[in-house]
Amino acid sequence: MKSSKYKNTEAFVFKLWKREVTEQKISGKENEILNQWKTRAEKDLDKIHMQESKERVLSALEVYFIQPVKTTRIHFLKKYAYSVAAVLILLLSVGGLLTYHTFFKPDVYTSESGNQKVFLADGSVVTLLAGAELTVEKSFPASTRIVDLKGDAIFSVAKSKTHPFIVRADGFSTRVLGTVFKISQSGKDKSVQLYEGKVAVSYAGTPVSYLKPNQKWTNFGIARTAAVILIPQENKSGKEKTMLLSLSFNDVTLKEVAEVMQNNYKIRIMYPKETAEKKITADFTGGSADENMEALAFILGLEVHKEDHIYTLKK
Repeated sequence: MKSSKYKNTEAFVFKLWKREVTEQKISGKENEILNQWKTRAEKDLDKIHMQESKERVLSALEVYFIQPVKTTRIHFLKKYAYSVAAVLILLLSVGGLLTYHTFFKPDVYTSESGNQKVFLADGSVVTLLAGAELTVEKSFPASTRIVDLKGDAIFSVAKSKTHPFIVRADGFSTRVLGTVFKISQSGKDKSVQLYEGKVAVSYAGTPVSYLKPNQKWTNFGIARTAAVILIPQENKSGKEKTMLLSLSFNDVTLKEVAEVMQNNYKIRIMYPKETAEKKITADFTGGSADENMEALAFILGLEVHKEDHIYTLKK
């Protein structure tokens, strides 16, 4: 049902149209209202939408220009047609704006300070953490359920074996069929922590990572780097003891590789200064610090010597 406001607007437009056809003068105040209305109506419409609306109107009015008419009627008919076109374009602009907001403009949810829950049409629940923003297209849910996320959020995804749920974040995406997980984004640091079910994490330049419950994917804030970490339940001390399950580098400098390995294996790595910027591509899966350091030395064509927790790479 149309609102009374819309009916009043429609009446106002046709009142002005009647004045135009009968050549009555339009007041300055009415012109001012029309200009303000036109500005508001077109503000959120792109040029392509406006052009298509105009083309549709002019196409519908084409018959008035090609039918043979008496010479004495041409001037009046053209003026009538242009007046109708002007009114229709104005109505299409307003109608197009209403259509865009109703059927096409994505829904955007933000959490300014505290957490905010968003209930999606498929039954999924998203808890936006402070400062997060979730964008959901009007077509959601489709055959593939896709949302876009800025910031941090916890997802409880409604299960569906045939309709994957994909969260597109900053430079990486998480694909699930139904599960509970948390996405964190802080500057260059990205991570996905899984609580229930299974997820697949895709990140440019690295293999797809498949997580199980109590596992976490992270890039350690380094491009083309991916790791899967086991995060077991809290022990009696209340602290979580993590374990590195896999580690992948694709064209990453030795300096960055060494920093990641030192932090995760609690070791110290010494290497020639001239090799610091050398690019490394390697997959370390399930190995100990000793095994992975041997593999790193082999890739670099160096020898590795260990003393306590210090690994020295030499020519």
